[in-house]
Amino acid sequence: MRVFVAGGTGVVGRRLVPQLVARGHQVTATATTPGKLALLEQLGADAVLMDGLDAASVGEAVAAARPDAITHQMTAIGGKADMKHMDRWFATTNRLRTEGTDHLLATAEATGVSNVVAQSYGGWNGIRRGGWVKTEEDPVDLWEGTVAHPVMAAARHLEEAVVKAGGAALRFGWLYGPGAMDSLVGPVRKRQFPIVGGGAGHTSWLHVDDAASATVLALEQQAEGVFNIVDDEPASAAVWLPYLAGAAGAKPPMRIPSWLARPLAGDAVVGLMTEGRGFSNAKAKRQLGWQPRYPSWRQGFKAELA
Repeated sequence: MRVFVAGGTGVVGRRLVPQLVARGHQVTATATTPGKLALLEQLGADAVLMDGLDAASVGEAVAAARPDAITHQMTAIGGKADMKHMDRWFATTNRLRTEGTDHLLATAEATGVSNVVAQSYGGWNGIRRGGWVKTEEDPVDLWEGTVAHPVMAAARHLEEAVVKAGGAALRFGWLYGPGAMDSLVGPVRKRQFPIVGGGAGHTSWLHVDDAASATVLALEQQAEGVFNIVDDEPASAAVWLPYLAGAAGAKPPMRIPSWLARPLAGDAVVGLMTEGRGFSNAKAKRQLGWQPRYPSWRQGFKAELA
């Protein structure tokens, strides 16, 4: 199968391309700068330049590749983590999940490609009611107070557009692994990532290699719909954060009350730490036959920080 990987040099793309090549697929992968083309070629892909926010650039790149399938892995979450101002930190990623998604889907339709798999987000759900673990049938909270959170609104746009086009949207948990550890472990080692309140809020985790393997299966099976792609153990901040600190050789995280954290870190962080809900991967296991290499973040954190 000829697979077009939009965002081949991203954290997931760099793990996805080799897995596709190893399974015998012909891969064309994109980069945004010439300096990254050699990396894609080393991974076994035909490398092309593409600007995901430029409709003409997307159209030309896809048409030249003549793919049987397209996967959307375009993000721009580099730089220092800024959880307090996620609207700024994720600004370009939000555009890639809205405008970029629309460009890819329009080109897919124009070139007759119906097999589309896109990366969505499922680290935690802001729903403040019900059980601590949600399925694909449960609603995802878009709101932060009375305003739609731009990160969640962009993910919702992507999911609705891709599913309407007959493709699959994969809600990746909070990613960790090669290329995705520094922004997490650095603050933990500096004791800049405290437990807020009682730390009851749950998070779902996912190793980048498991994100890639789920994408391969979804492409090969021409999956349709939304799938939670997370590990087997959603966990509260009071559990996973001290464990991560220990694995990283850091001191135990500090604890601060919600009222103090809110002006310092913002509503998103307080919600994550105190009320966030995790996700169930039962559907992906059942329908895709997917099994994570790291069933628990406990194993994955140890492996990455050994």
